[in-house]
Amino acid sequence: MENLKLCQSCSMPLGEDESLLGTNQDGSRNQDYCTYCYQKGAFSSDETMEEMLESCIPHMVSEDGMNETQARALLAETLPNLKRWKIQKS
Repeated sequence: MENLKLCQSCSMPLGEDESLLGTNQDGSRNQDYCTYCYQKGAFSSDETMEEMLESCIPHMVSEDGMNETQARALLAETLPNLKRWKIQKS
C-alpha cells in the first residue's frame, strides 16, 4: 500500500499537486495542510473536529463515491489521528 500524504486537518489526499497545499504566513507552501484548510499561516475556519467531519462528508460522497455511512466511519477513524486535532486534545 502506498504511503498517501493527507491534509492534517481534513484528511484530503494531497498527492503531488503543490497547488493543493496550504500557505504559510510568508506565502510558502505548507506541507501539512491543504489550501482549503490553511491559508496565510492560519486555519481557514474555526471549527471543531465534529464540524469538520460533517463538512467533509458531502465531498467524500460526491467525489469518492462513498455513501454517507462509509464516509462518516472513515472520517471518525481518521480525523482524531491528524495533527490539527491531536494538538487541540493536548
